Amino acid sequence: FVSVTEDLVRRRAEHNNCEIFSLEEISLHQQEIEKLEHLDKWCRDLKILYLQNNLIPKIENVGKLKKLEYLNVALNNIERIENLEGCEELKKLDLTANFIGELSSIESLKCNIHLKELFLVGNPCAAFEGYRQFVVATLHQLKKYLDSKEIERSERIKALQNYPEVKWKIREQEQAYLLKRAREKEEAQRRMKEKKDEKQKQMDSKLGFDRPDSPQEKATHAEGDGEQERCKTVENDDEDRKFWEEPTPYTPESRLETHRYIEEKRRAKDNIRESKKREKTTWTLVTAEGKVLNMNVPKLHFSLKDDEENNQIILDLAVYRHLDTSLIDVDVQPTYVRVLVKGKPFQLVLPEEVKPDSSCAKRSQTTGHLVVTMPKAKEIILAKQKVPASTKQSVCNTQQKTTRSGQVEKLEVDPSKYSFPDVTKIIQEKERTGQGPIKLQPQKVTDVKKSCVDFENNEDV
Repeated sequence: FVSVTEDLVRRRAEHNNCEIFSLEEISLHQQEIEKLEHLDKWCRDLKILYLQNNLIPKIENVGKLKKLEYLNVALNNIERIENLEGCEELKKLDLTANFIGELSSIESLKCNIHLKELFLVGNPCAAFEGYRQFVVATLHQLKKYLDSKEIERSERIKALQNYPEVKWKIREQEQAYLLKRAREKEEAQRRMKEKKDEKQKQMDSKLGFDRPDSPQEKATHAEGDGEQERCKTVENDDEDRKFWEEPTPYTPESRLETHRYIEEKRRAKDNIRESKKREKTTWTLVTAEGKVLNMNVPKLHFSLKDDEENNQIILDLAVYRHLDTSLIDVDVQPTYVRVLVKGKPFQLVLPEEVKPDSSCAKRSQTTGHLVVTMPKAKEIILAKQKVPASTKQSVCNTQQKTTRSGQVEKLEVDPSKYSFPDVTKIIQEKERTGQGPIKLQPQKVTDVKKSCVDFENNEDV
């Protein structure tokens, strides 16, 4: 059976830095726990405990949790309410969808004076006649809710008035339920024994199967392996169909049987998967002669860049974006690089020898690509930056002039030596007579004296 382990508790205590001695809240739901133990020793300060959807048959080993305020054990195999007297601060108890038929066991909750909320919906006792009245009258401290329904004062008064009669009815229904449960347990044991015998017969028939001795029979047997595998899958499908279609009562035994069946099937699948992994041929990464092979089993896109400026080689491997980095393993060697992606090798021979110790691998947070930077083993002295030829010649000329004359030559500004064009007369202005607007036309200046001899200057005109 599965029980509460320290490793499980520490993994579930991540919000408390995996410390369990000071833990106040823990969720152990859907862990297939079949026995409740150790929590009262490891986590004494627990206030909230979630144990829903497990296979716990009995409430136990929680009596020392003095600070526990909320206990959730819904969807389990619990048949009695017990061993909660020590939980002095218990305020809320959730027992939804269990197998509690002994309703009188709620009398053990009288010691929990701080209990305000109780959930029993989905249990066989919730179908008893007078169930609610009995619970309300028995637990006086329950002043808030029963099965999410508020308890009114008038309801409590009425329940107390009819308490003896209701209690007698509850006892009768309990006895009938307990007899029924006894029959169900006997039936479950009988069915389990029949199934066990049937499995034993099947195992004996398989072991007693005549194995081929002659080579011819061995060959025939090898040819029929594929057919036998197909027959096995068909048999498994038939077995599944038979199991799920068979009508069974909803009991703790049937629930446990279902869990066992699912677990068995899961283990069988895991074993088949593991065997297939073992059967797979190992990849030949290096030949017997020591030759390293190029390989891309995961079929990933990649690019290999020779960065001469920084004297290094860069490998960009297009790893799947959402792949966990823990599933990637990088190995850089002087002549090759190897990357294992989910166990599948990517190997590439490098064009030059590199330094493995100085290499580094980084993962892109946006694309998921893996970038491996590998410095080259041979150091390269980079040439100085090239100077343009025109500047070289001018520098050389100035140096030659300086060496010849012995003194720095100054710039001459004598216009006789250096003639500069007149920039103002590059474009000559043209006459635009008769073109464009009138105001832009140049006025014709005529010599009045020369053109008109008899000109009279009339000021009135």
